Amino acid sequence: MKIAAIQMVSGTDLPANLAQARALLREAAQAGAELAVLPEYFCLMGLRDADKLAIQEPFGQGPIQQFLSDAARELGLWLVGGTLPLTASPDSPARESANEQQAGRVFNSSLVYSPAGQCQARYDKMHLFRFNNGVERYDESLVLAAGRQPVTFDVASVDGHTWRFGMSVCYDLRFAELYRHYARAGAHVMLVPSAFTHTTGQDHWEVLLRARAIENLAFVVAAAQGGLHDNQRSTWGHAMLVDPWGKLLGVREQGPGVVTADLSWDLMQQYRSRLPALEHRLM
Repeated sequence: MKIAAIQMVSGTDLPANLAQARALLREAAQAGAELAVLPEYFCLMGLRDADKLAIQEPFGQGPIQQFLSDAARELGLWLVGGTLPLTASPDSPARESANEQQAGRVFNSSLVYSPAGQCQARYDKMHLFRFNNGVERYDESLVLAAGRQPVTFDVASVDGHTWRFGMSVCYDLRFAELYRHYARAGAHVMLVPSAFTHTTGQDHWEVLLRARAIENLAFVVAAAQGGLHDNQRSTWGHAMLVDPWGKLLGVREQGPGVVTADLSWDLMQQYRSRLPALEHRLM
């Protein structure tokens, strides 16, 4: 199954970001990808964290969701829409308190669209990034509400197999228990659309991605933001695909682009048969 991890350098102009995403998705489709993953915040990297509140959409409607639906249908792709801000409400899948909406926070949500343009899955980022090294300071909880539910979805591939995907976003990568949950649920591929900072990415990005692949004997697909943004934030990039043995199948270090790789079902099963670690776990 051919999969594409897309790297972007999103800015403050929503239409320009969507145009960049469409061009890269078209490139992925032309390369033969069945499924493409956009990065976290593909639609907007604002000057301030609160800028995402201005483009929030209720789940099920809005121009960003329409863009994802149209792109999936027109290009014939399974499309994982990185993340976009969805309005927090009492009936949201994560069932956060109505106070989340009153507090002016949104979910950082990853949506999956089928080639028919239908939304098949929604995952709200569960772990919210906080970092302060005296120079850089981030606290996503000021504008984001945390999700509460792991999410998987299945894709029947042209290779004749049904692949199960586990969904996550960026900072989730540091919490191995989430990916172990997906392994127990039968996931073959872990998705990690991200916007890692340059500071943390240069030390931890690759080693964490490879660890999640190795310990769960699963493929990992990590779309990324990679470059200097309008807000002067620098993201690490290095969008990559990793096989279940921890080997890199493809990497793009910086700048917009598409990384593709063929995920081999047979190779995954060989790894799992030779080293049946998933059968040996005690909990």
